[in-house]
Amino acid sequence: MKHTYKITGMTCNGCRSHVENALNEVDGVVNAHVDLEKAEASIEMDKHIAIETFQNVLGNHYGIHLHGEAYRHVEHKKEKQGEGTGVFYCPMRCEGNKIYDKPGDCPVCGMDLVEEMSTSDSVDSAHSKTYKKLLKKFWISVAFTLPIFLIAMSEMIPKNPFYGILDLKYWNYIQFGLSLPVVFYTTWMFFERAYKSIKTLRLNMFTLIGMGAGVAWLFSVFGMLFPDILPNQFKSETGTVHVYFEAATVILTLVLLGQLLEAKAHSKTNSAVKELLKLAPNKAIIVVDGEEQEISIDDIKMGDILRVKPGDKIPVDGVISEGNSSIDESMITGEPIPVSKRIEDKVSAGTVNGKQSFLMKAENVGEDTLLSQIVKMVNDASKSKAPIQKLADRISGYFVPIVVLISVITFVIWKFFGPEPSYVYALVNAIAVLIIACPCALGLATPMSVMVGVGKGAKSGVLIKNAEALENFNKIDALIIDKTGTITEGKPSVEAVKSVHKDFDENKVLQYIVSLNKLSEHPIADATVKYGKENGAKTLETKEFSSITGKGVSGKVEDKDVLLGNEKLLVDSNISISQNIKDEIYKQQKTGKTVPILAINNEVVGYVVIADKIKESSKKAISKLQEKGIEVVMLTGDNSDTAKAVAEEIGLSNFKAEILPEGKLEEVEKLQNEGKMVAMAGDGINDAPALAKSDIGIAMGTGTDVAIESAQITLVKGDLHGIVKAYNLSEKVMKNIKQNLFFALFYNSIGVPVAAGILFPFFGILLSPMIAAAAMSFSSVSVIANALRLKNINID
Repeated sequence: MKHTYKITGMTCNGCRSHVENALNEVDGVVNAHVDLEKAEASIEMDKHIAIETFQNVLGNHYGIHLHGEAYRHVEHKKEKQGEGTGVFYCPMRCEGNKIYDKPGDCPVCGMDLVEEMSTSDSVDSAHSKTYKKLLKKFWISVAFTLPIFLIAMSEMIPKNPFYGILDLKYWNYIQFGLSLPVVFYTTWMFFERAYKSIKTLRLNMFTLIGMGAGVAWLFSVFGMLFPDILPNQFKSETGTVHVYFEAATVILTLVLLGQLLEAKAHSKTNSAVKELLKLAPNKAIIVVDGEEQEISIDDIKMGDILRVKPGDKIPVDGVISEGNSSIDESMITGEPIPVSKRIEDKVSAGTVNGKQSFLMKAENVGEDTLLSQIVKMVNDASKSKAPIQKLADRISGYFVPIVVLISVITFVIWKFFGPEPSYVYALVNAIAVLIIACPCALGLATPMSVMVGVGKGAKSGVLIKNAEALENFNKIDALIIDKTGTITEGKPSVEAVKSVHKDFDENKVLQYIVSLNKLSEHPIADATVKYGKENGAKTLETKEFSSITGKGVSGKVEDKDVLLGNEKLLVDSNISISQNIKDEIYKQQKTGKTVPILAINNEVVGYVVIADKIKESSKKAISKLQEKGIEVVMLTGDNSDTAKAVAEEIGLSNFKAEILPEGKLEEVEKLQNEGKMVAMAGDGINDAPALAKSDIGIAMGTGTDVAIESAQITLVKGDLHGIVKAYNLSEKVMKNIKQNLFFALFYNSIGVPVAAGILFPFFGILLSPMIAAAAMSFSSVSVIANALRLKNINID
């Protein structure tokens, strides 16, 4: 496995070298590499090594420090069924992207750590174990709490039958005995978390629970053992102290129920990832020397030939090498209509074959498949913090101390100004204040919505890189889009090859074009090479090949200087173009065609007409975005006539042609300087600078070419309608987060004063600590339930 950490304190290459050597000497480290410019340490290890180990080594010797992981790529071992990934994180993101290698409690908020989903067979693992463990403890807790509750409530029965069996004093001892398994076994974890929070001064929900239930239980034990010390207000007519074992155990059991329901609900927030994980089959059929045999998906290697039968799930990413079929890609792209595939077309892991069998060549296996990339991106995004969460974090930082202060004030006011027995009222209401307050609901408000929203996006073909992008997407004012592969299909086809020189017929022109383009990776080059193969064009020896970004390509073919590209390329090379040829080319360009020109030894000899069909969804998507008040700008390296023809067809008035990659970057900066939030949609490779500079970069991904490095959002299908989906998703997730925050703040704003007894002078209403515990437990569940509504929203 490999971890990448942020590292501070290095000032020179000498520091870098010393740090790298020190890290490599740590036991268990396979290889450590330190990058001075990025201020990162990439450490490969046999098994997970705690960050504290590295911090101690560097801090003790160099005064240089590693910080919480910037990101993490884990080359997972093959997990055993039911074991999961072994990677855990806090659901409230208290420490950002920090992860742990074993289950436990978050040291900040005390919540149970959550296990990250992986592409293994197991999709429940730790979630399931935590739920089962809590369920077992809950039923044990109920079994001991119910008798305590019945004994305590029997006081409300006239001529209490229990007192005919034993005196109240002895029933108190029985309640004490029954409370021990609840306090010291089923819910002891709450007190451990409370102690840890006080010890580290990281006060949280469990601080309040531990104090409230702990005070009630300890008071009861003290009163039972030393009744003469307490004021008469706490005693019954027989002189026995009224105990609160039922309040303490019911409170703890209800909190445990809340944790149980929360664990159940929380597991549903990862349901989108689980559904994606279930797409990957366990087995595949490999073809070796004409013989077919079944193998584990983990044994597939790049280059293997696999048989995919009708109805089977495609095991890995690859290309069809024999046969054809229709593929249901809805689980990855979100589009329900099956896509026809033939030889050389790409297919993705987890998609479902139609009614025909075909052979495929494996290209990406294991964690390199599109499905694995999607799962990784969803996991990473789910663990990231949205900017709006900073508000909740700031409030949470002051929350617990304020609640404790309110509890103390409540006790004092009831003691000096409350009715008799004032001590009893003071104690009960102070405990109710501690119990009803719920910082947990506030902390979960944002991350739960982000997790469900990111999962919803993944199922719809919209991959969100981080929570910040999800929050900000519905704030964009301007959207810059590329033409080829964004508005158009990105699958250009050759319509015609023309010769304009007497010494070069069309076959010769095609031969030179194919010979030069065979070394290029541009979609237009692929189209010409494919056309050449179909027409039997033989390639010639090509040397000194060079690609000129935004203009074309050059090289030596049969020792002749050859250029192929747009008019700007020829002008820069001082090659003249006759007016007749210009007129022919302009005629094609006005209809939206792209026309690369071929020049040999500084003479124009021909050109090729390329058509790239406009996607059916482009016009509709642009119209919807404009209705939302977004300024849509098309930037293309193509000529102005072609750009104008495409813009007119899709109803776009704002466009710029003959723009090089640096020009797109300048356009992004220009719009940003005007105070606009800019999103940029491109192929994620040539447009990388503009994507990185934009406020939100959108990669138009197709197949396995998912550009996740430069962009914050990737559209799996590479369709402009995906931008509409992303916008709608952002809008609805933010609305959901605000609802959660409002509920959490409103709940605490109302609940705490009511628990303190603010309604008593007017209506005679007091809140029992047990009711307060029930309300507190269900508040967090309510926040999660509201977040889960995002699973069913419509973002089309």
